[in-house]
Amino acid sequence: MLKRHAPATERNRAPILTVLEAELPLDGTVVEIASGTGEHAAYFAPRLPGRAWQPTDLDAENLASINAWREETQCPQLLSAQVLDASDTQWPEHLPAYDSPVSAIVCINMVHISAWTSCEGLLAGAEQLLPNGGVLYLYGPFMRGGEHTAPSNAAFDQQLKQRNPQWGLRNLESVLALAEAHQLTCRRVVEMPANNLSVVLEKLARLND
Repeated sequence: MLKRHAPATERNRAPILTVLEAELPLDGTVVEIASGTGEHAAYFAPRLPGRAWQPTDLDAENLASINAWREETQCPQLLSAQVLDASDTQWPEHLPAYDSPVSAIVCINMVHISAWTSCEGLLAGAEQLLPNGGVLYLYGPFMRGGEHTAPSNAAFDQQLKQRNPQWGLRNLESVLALAEAHQLTCRRVVEMPANNLSVVLEKLARLND
């Protein structure tokens, strides 16, 4: 069966939607990085009117699942999945031209389940793609001040590193410092269920622009 399921999606999609409704621009195209099964895209697109939703992924089975969810959802704003590797610092060049310019990027549960190069590529690409005032939304578990925020997060971090030494929870301050280097400032950090965070970043113009 093409449609894949991620149990965490049903648990986190409503709280995430609440933040997206408050923080995303009211129009434009939203590019979702590492869309996974496509369940988030199928849930968010119909509930965020006025915006097109572009899901992306690198895995062939995920891309097929995304498009299967898209077909079932029958939402005109939900676009066909695109192949995209976030670790490629030039990934915005691989996206098609949109009727509505890109106004936001959403990345859910990727930063800790990928190498640090994917986070670097994500932030570099966001700097290239987003307009001034555009939003980059990150969701997932993070360390704060170099420490885990809950024992369950520490255990999860250990599990991830056992699967792949390049994976693991990132220190929020390290992510924000790299974001600042790419013209992205932290607008808001929201505590979410199950010891996760929503991190809302905004693209700002350089002072000499």
